[in-house]
Amino acid sequence: MGEVWIRTLGNGLVRADRITEISSTRGSLHEDQGFLLKVIVEGKSHVLIDDSELQGSLGERLEYARHMEDALLLAMDEARASDASAVVSFEPERQRWSTAPVAVLTGRLPDVAGRLPEVVG
Repeated sequence: MGEVWIRTLGNGLVRADRITEISSTRGSLHEDQGFLLKVIVEGKSHVLIDDSELQGSLGERLEYARHMEDALLLAMDEARASDASAVVSFEPERQRWSTAPVAVLTGRLPDVAGRLPEVVG
């Protein structure tokens, strides 16, 4: 099993195995819209989703945020099942989590024979 990383809103990465808490709150600037989803790693908060556009009652917005938390957990489980290290990212335009192998994100795709190309630099 490879490592699983989660992409933060600021394009940082946190290791999934170091997450101690996943939490959601109402939007930080708007009481009547939005929500915030974050993870806690080593006592520090890392924002994954800051959706200030979502309308609805507080209960409806927090229920949607819990749905996003559940979807994140499923994406993390899927990534852990893979042999390769992977990054889980939120796609705001599609409102879903996606998983990509680290090798794809770093541009180190295997060639036809399954070997990684040499890095020239």
